[in-house]
Amino acid sequence: MAWDSETPAGEVRFVVVDSETTGLDPRKDGVVTIGGVAVRGGEILLEDSFSILVRQQYNSSAVTVHGVTRDESLAGVEEGEALARLREWLGDGVIVGHHIGHDIATFNTGFRKHFGITLGNLSLDTMDLTLHLEKDGAFGGEEAIRNFSLDALCTRFGVTPYDRHTAAGDAFLTALVFLRLLRIAQKCGRTTLGRLVEPFPHD
Repeated sequence: MAWDSETPAGEVRFVVVDSETTGLDPRKDGVVTIGGVAVRGGEILLEDSFSILVRQQYNSSAVTVHGVTRDESLAGVEEGEALARLREWLGDGVIVGHHIGHDIATFNTGFRKHFGITLGNLSLDTMDLTLHLEKDGAFGGEEAIRNFSLDALCTRFGVTPYDRHTAAGDAFLTALVFLRLLRIAQKCGRTTLGRLVEPFPHD
């Protein structure tokens, strides 16, 4: 379905996604791993999750950094097939992630290369949502947030950063943080999809 801006947040299928890439330039770097888990009705749906390893030439320090061995990398799925599976899993879900723009830009480079398309899904950056909530006064006074990194938000919300810096692990951690943000957003009157996906103006 096409989500309407007035759709209540609890009805939306959010798909929390993280990817590990061979570099920081989405125009030329490739995806190493992709992980994701769905959130709906205030719950993480473990049965609705996604994880895939993309085959890469084993000549990048980034592959080593992400803990992927040579044999694992060679046993991965070809990029085109991995992206096709990702698109099927995403469906019409609203893509959620911390600094999600980088992940989406990297995916779209691959989608353009293999299929001549880009993702049309709505997206929500947990960084932007946190900034909106701070502006709303949700973290006022001594509770104000000074550090908006995923690690800092995990600490703030009591989320143990287990399996950090893997795509599946970071997607799950982001989903836990996102659930906390959704509860706070509810109290601030951000109860519809449109109020949640508003981009925050960055200078």
